Amino acid sequence: MALSWNEIKTRANTFSKEWESESREDAEAKSFWDAFFNVFGITRRRIASFEEPVKKSDGKGGYIDMLWRGQLLVEHKSRGKSLDRAFDQALDYFPGIKERDLPKYILVSDFSKFRLYNLETNEQVEFGLKDLYQNVKLFGFIAGYQTQIIKPQDPINIKAAERMGRLHDALKSVGYTGHELEVYLVRLLFCLFAEDTTIFEKRLFQDYIETKTSTDGSDLALHLNSLFYALNQPAEKRLTNLDESIAAFPYVNGKLFAEPLPPAQFDSKMREALLDLCALDWSIISPAIFGSLFQSIMDADARRNLGAHYTSEENILKLIKPLFLDALWAEFEKIKNNKNRLFDFHIWLRDLTFLDPACGCGNFLVITYRELRLLELAVLRASITSGQQVLDVQTLINVDVDQFYGIEIEEFPAQIAQVALWLTDHQMNMKISEEFGAYFARIPLKATPHIMCANALQTDWAGVLPPERCSFVLGNPPFLGKSNQSAAQKADMQLVCGAIKNAGLLDFVAAWYIKAAWYMHKTSFPEPVEGMGNSDNSNHVAIPSTGSGNGMTTIRCAFVSTNSITQGEQVGVLWAWMLAQGIKIHFAHRTFSWSNEARGKAAVHCVIIGFGL
Repeated sequence: MALSWNEIKTRANTFSKEWESESREDAEAKSFWDAFFNVFGITRRRIASFEEPVKKSDGKGGYIDMLWRGQLLVEHKSRGKSLDRAFDQALDYFPGIKERDLPKYILVSDFSKFRLYNLETNEQVEFGLKDLYQNVKLFGFIAGYQTQIIKPQDPINIKAAERMGRLHDALKSVGYTGHELEVYLVRLLFCLFAEDTTIFEKRLFQDYIETKTSTDGSDLALHLNSLFYALNQPAEKRLTNLDESIAAFPYVNGKLFAEPLPPAQFDSKMREALLDLCALDWSIISPAIFGSLFQSIMDADARRNLGAHYTSEENILKLIKPLFLDALWAEFEKIKNNKNRLFDFHIWLRDLTFLDPACGCGNFLVITYRELRLLELAVLRASITSGQQVLDVQTLINVDVDQFYGIEIEEFPAQIAQVALWLTDHQMNMKISEEFGAYFARIPLKATPHIMCANALQTDWAGVLPPERCSFVLGNPPFLGKSNQSAAQKADMQLVCGAIKNAGLLDFVAAWYIKAAWYMHKTSFPEPVEGMGNSDNSNHVAIPSTGSGNGMTTIRCAFVSTNSITQGEQVGVLWAWMLAQGIKIHFAHRTFSWSNEARGKAAVHCVIIGFGL
């Protein structure tokens, strides 16, 4: 478990006083760095090694003072020696380090000073030993508080998906396929995120693979099965003589590791593929975007255009901001100086619920959850008096993943959506921890997102989330023109739209609009609702209530759709029916190109339409 920043600062002060007079590199450098890592609650020998042998740029052998593979290289000098030379010496070691082990940071010191180089941003910071306590947040990557902006279109998302694709192909080639393969990969995905985001200890998963399994991969699957079993067992139910390397893993819960799986089989290349995945920094990979990329690795055709088939974060925000987010922030700005109203607003955030009836890997739900947690953070900042000590962060958090509901026809993306929400929850908990100086994590998992694997057009949405409890419906239903629909999809269209004149002209996405209209009227039937066409909603407010007793709801909905439903002959079919049900368009976004910065951009033109009663 990560230490709070308050505890880290206290330890940093103690460390600085203890080492203020030391100057001998050979005699005390190792003890110095052991103590330095202890400041952040990390046992140095777990993650980094001293005197790591390596071949230098000139071809001669050398020894790195300390190396934390994939993260940090330390070069230490005696007091007063040149830190510039120490940095140059550190760079000399890079040609002899495996690519997956190359560090992101170089730290040089002469006992009295530290200089930290961030090789990814090309930034450097230097400060004295006595000022360590003021600079501890520079070492958030050690403590588990990785402070950085997650970029959804960052190439690391693509790299992670491609590497996962290689492991997927290798497992599939030996006959490990179908449901078992999908669950297996989702579990590995969770473990990869967990060890880079403080759910597990640093490098715990990678070290387990490297130290406990044979290099030929022959026993890796058996070890992973033992680990998956342990992750589903609370400490009091585990064997008392369980290997300490497995006992170090926490109880996860959430049913993620509950299902027994047949053991897979690995070889040396497959083991290396998994270690290559471990070498990535999963704390900077976006759960919202990676899920969709992860799904596309399962299909060879989709993988050729990896990154083409997901809605970018920018486009998701185009939908959720006018649907609810702008109104919530506006309300917060009005009441942020009124503690009583702010308290009620915070409680009310917990009552909001969100349904995505075509959720895929959950990217709309994930971004929505993240934005709701960021708003909650602003509420907490405004609520807590300046200088007030926060002792129990957990009591402050109201918003949770169980406010989110989804329907997805394929099992694999449905599983990813659930895990992606959990991972986003943990990322936001770490943000809260950093803000208030007290560590907060929800492990073992208790709250669970409500993701149903089902055909949304054959499913009564009220069985997933009763409409009187629903606040918002949102998402990105499938884009299929009338001529591209399969026989099964045409049957679903008939089921939903059969009572509508000329429904055969409609694109597939139109069925979600029609089902949303029924849902708002608390009905599962396609008949028009009498008397709704003339209802007056001119006073409709942006923030919903829990509904009313007249058979209507105050649900607001918005979908990303192909612009074809707003052009030509479809307009008269779909929108005449929608308007006859009392549906009103609350906002719309003009045609835009559905694109992202990944390879193989999708050439689709979309609109966003927000509507309700």
